[in-house]
Amino acid sequence: MADLIIIRAVFIIVLGGCAYSLRPATWSPILAVAVGIALGVSIIFFEIRVKTVSMRRLIGAAFGSVLGIIGAYLVSLVVGRAVPDSAFLQVALLLWMMYVGLVVGASKGDTLNLAAFGGFFGGEKGPKKAFKILDTSVIIDGRIADIAETGFLDGVLVIPQFVLHELQMVADSSDSMKRARGRCGLDILQRIQKMPHLNIQIVEEDFPTVREVDMKLIELAKIYDCKIVTNDFNLNKVAQLRGVVVLNINELANSLKPIVLPGEIMRVFILKEGKEFNQGVAYLDDGTMVVVDNAKRMISKTVDVSVTSVLQTTAGKMIFGKYEDRSHGASGSERPAKKQTEQAVGETS
Repeated sequence: MADLIIIRAVFIIVLGGCAYSLRPATWSPILAVAVGIALGVSIIFFEIRVKTVSMRRLIGAAFGSVLGIIGAYLVSLVVGRAVPDSAFLQVALLLWMMYVGLVVGASKGDTLNLAAFGGFFGGEKGPKKAFKILDTSVIIDGRIADIAETGFLDGVLVIPQFVLHELQMVADSSDSMKRARGRCGLDILQRIQKMPHLNIQIVEEDFPTVREVDMKLIELAKIYDCKIVTNDFNLNKVAQLRGVVVLNINELANSLKPIVLPGEIMRVFILKEGKEFNQGVAYLDDGTMVVVDNAKRMISKTVDVSVTSVLQTTAGKMIFGKYEDRSHGASGSERPAKKQTEQAVGETS
């Protein structure tokens, strides 16, 4: 590190000396040295910044700036013949197009697949795994924004242009429900784009021969070796069959649900009647269904139930429990009636 500082200091001194020796006739020695030192500091600052940039961005920036220079040269040939004494205009045009090409090339460089070239670029495989493509359903769902705010999402979130087009079509639908969902999805996208710790990339690549958006997502993920973030069950299965890694928000939500063991006591609100005889159905705060035996008459009441078993399905988790009269105080008013019935049966017998 110390050697690098010495080299940088020598570079600035040499550049200042060259500026002093080669200064224009109208420049004073102090001004020439100051300009040379400032130029040297600027070059070193640029070198420090470039070291932190990925190889994709460097190649994209170089390619974009070269295209900008070529375009500026071709335009300058026309401007030079049409406008006399246009030297300043040509230089300004060159700098402008080179700058635009540099910035645009660097921003689009992250989508380059350098691993396809092998060799030296094969080392770029690692960061490519951090790319995650968002599909329409997960954007409309909205939970992706909450997950992103917690900081669990890293890398680059890729939003294809055809997903934006589908989202806009949903937002412009004549159906009020679809229109509301589409507008909610657009609001979620704006919310994600405002998060400073996230890198959002919108890619223009499309597949005109592929009609379904789900298949376009899979093809895009295969080209750039990305992961797809979704909550669509069918897309999840098809992508796995095609060898594409999928991050399913529903599976994440199910894995974060509290673990319930048989024998535990939980308090639930019996919402409706179950499918089987004398069953009641309740729901936890996270949407988990709780099927309770002997709870049909306790509908619209909060009771304590004993967990008997837990069933994990592809659609989520189901909890089965049993309600016992002696375990809940709310059944106290019903016990006298039960005793009276038993006495009446005894007397009859």
